Amino acid sequence: MRAEPVWVETFTGLRMDRFAKLVKAVRERGGNGPGGGRPWCLPLPDRVLLVAVYYRTNLTMRQLAPLFGPARLGCGRPHPRWMAYLSDRLIDSATS
Repeated sequence: MRAEPVWVETFTGLRMDRFAKLVKAVRERGGNGPGGGRPWCLPLPDRVLLVAVYYRTNLTMRQLAPLFGPARLGCGRPHPRWMAYLSDRLIDSATS
């Protein structure tokens, strides 16, 4: 699964323009990390989609990993700091 309009809108309930704003906000808050450690397997939009689907569906990361293809090993380690931020932003998006 990639952060394409059909997947974003189906699994998150967000229009693509709102999702793009969400990705931009995460990027501005350091969503790509400090640059140390192992590199991410998934690009930032796909990681944001993964976390949004995680919150929206209540599935575990292990259950979601096969949807994201060969890079699924990175699914279990999204950054906790921006996961909390995404949780708040998704709630705001759902109520507005």
